[in-house]
Amino acid sequence: MHNYKELEIWKASIKFCPKIYKVTATFPDSERFGLISQLTRAVISVPSNIAEGSAKSSDKHFIIFLETSLGSCYEIETQLLVSKDLNYIKTTEYEILAEELSSIIKRIISFMKYLQNKLK
Repeated sequence: MHNYKELEIWKASIKFCPKIYKVTATFPDSERFGLISQLTRAVISVPSNIAEGSAKSSDKHFIIFLETSLGSCYEIETQLLVSKDLNYIKTTEYEILAEELSSIIKRIISFMKYLQNKLK
């Protein structure tokens, strides 16, 4: 078991959440049950799955939850791109968020590889 509050991937993903909430607050009301809902659910899923997985009894099970977090990251990436294409966010704002998300993705993948190597 791992203390999720000490994991850098959890800290980074928690720090990222308010940024998505802030940007979606500027979206049109018509997206309330569309992109806003999708983005906010996906962004909170990342640290939530890291936290839940950290409580599992084995690293093998933890990796499954990290894969779910990674999947949520890719959802966010896609939804941010669509948001940019719809002009809900500016290109520069998109690039900043995408870069931070890319860093989180790389950290999750790196941690997964670390845990997989421990299992060998």
